[in-house]
Amino acid sequence: MRMFASTPTASVSPTPQQIADLRLAASHMTGATRRAFQAEMALKYCDGNARRAEAVFGWGRQNIEVGLAEKRTGIECLSLHAAFSGRRRWEDQYPEAATALIELALAHAQQDPTFRTTVSYTRLTAKTAIAGLRQQGMEEAVLPAPSTMAVILNRLGFRLRNVVKSKPLKKVPETDAIFANVKKKTRKPRQTAR
Repeated sequence: MRMFASTPTASVSPTPQQIADLRLAASHMTGATRRAFQAEMALKYCDGNARRAEAVFGWGRQNIEVGLAEKRTGIECLSLHAAFSGRRRWEDQYPEAATALIELALAHAQQDPTFRTTVSYTRLTAKTAIAGLRQQGMEEAVLPAPSTMAVILNRLGFRLRNVVKSKPLKKVPETDAIFANVKKKTRKPRQTAR
């Protein structure tokens, strides 16, 4: 009876210099990009074996396994720290108050007169915005401090600036007469003494 042995795919073993370079490259990455890189190197040099990649490269086996699973499924894993850390913005915590603030700010806003940007300028200060929200019946617990309200208004795209209604004339009506008089006096030819 004849036995045909399947020839396993021989993985290329990296040189010590390549291992050092790959470890250095991985140390400059974080999160999902690092796991994806480690999974690629495990597939290329260790036949997708996380234990062998741990022994060869010195990386964490669990990290490589997560990277291989991400590559296989196409779903990126988030850590609890990345998913649930940080304080939520005021607009996200109180969406009804945020929409009331936007309506209040839009009532006092003017588009940039040059139309070069989409920035809306407003005469609404942080203190008057808080007072306006109080008048609309918002609770005190919902309202932020004036400094925080200024940050929120800037984040929503409203910049505090005096709204220019009209520009004064730079040229008074007598300007043309003055310059005409100056031209008459300077055009007279000089008399030379002989």
